[in-house]
Amino acid sequence: MKEILKTILLISFLVMIYLPSFCWGFFGHAKINNYACFLLPPEMMILYKPNINFITEHSADPDKRRNLVKEEGPRHYIDIDRYGKYPYTEVPRKWKDAVAKFTEDTLIMHGIVPWHIQVMLGRLTVAFKEKNFSKIMKNSAEIAHYIADSHVPLHTSSNHNGQLTNQKGIHGFWESRVPELLANKEWDFIIGKAEYIKEPLQYCWDRVLESAKATDTVLNFEKELTNQFSADNKYSFELRNGKTIRQYSSAFTIAFDKKLNGMVEKRMRLSIKSVASFWYTAWVNAGQPNLQSLVSQKFSEADTKEFEELNSNWNNTNKMIGREE
Repeated sequence: MKEILKTILLISFLVMIYLPSFCWGFFGHAKINNYACFLLPPEMMILYKPNINFITEHSADPDKRRNLVKEEGPRHYIDIDRYGKYPYTEVPRKWKDAVAKFTEDTLIMHGIVPWHIQVMLGRLTVAFKEKNFSKIMKNSAEIAHYIADSHVPLHTSSNHNGQLTNQKGIHGFWESRVPELLANKEWDFIIGKAEYIKEPLQYCWDRVLESAKATDTVLNFEKELTNQFSADNKYSFELRNGKTIRQYSSAFTIAFDKKLNGMVEKRMRLSIKSVASFWYTAWVNAGQPNLQSLVSQKFSEADTKEFEELNSNWNNTNKMIGREE
């Protein structure tokens, strides 16, 4: 019986599939966008609540685009450790100043998430001013993605997947496995209301620096726990979509979350608050337009075709352009 079990485990190991990790994972991004809608004032909720399924389902569109657009990848992260030591005062916070000091190519090479969020904020503000239903919805779903990414510690490190410290897979562990196992069962998402952000750029840099400061903790704690768990207790196998998946065990995941003192939950909660606050800020900056007339609007055939093509490409393409997480 033991020999049979060993054979089964060996076969499972040989055919196991490592699922790619993208930022908070589709589960995390969907939950962040969904909960953010409920932090909005009634004047915005009137439009966002009827379209909450779109906001939720399209939360990962920027990740899906990474299969098509080479410029997309750097918008999700910033390897801030490439610029010295915390608090990284060597990096000018304003884009034009940073370009003047390091060149645009260098910035793109190491990631541009805090600056790209400003671009997206501008687009969403214009969409509100124009009262353009399609652009409001699409830009809302997508700016949320980049904002949430900036709250992830490993999105601020060149050792983004533990590849430099023999911890490959830690990226998806922190931002996908932990929330997928614990968010619905144990975490609290009663957060409050969206708030106006007076200085969006500084706000983004504050979140990036928080993430960067937590990176060593994430890596060190995972390594410490690894020394306490045997390999067969650290990992487990499960069947997902007809494929055998090797992943971090529930016991290891729970121990990691406890050791981090709820870090993942706290960063997810802050992501939700940040997303709602950026939506609200764009609306206020646009003059707080009345959104009632947009409630009955639908996406055009061109929009629908665009979404279908993006999903089709995502489902049929296994390799994304740029670095893999």
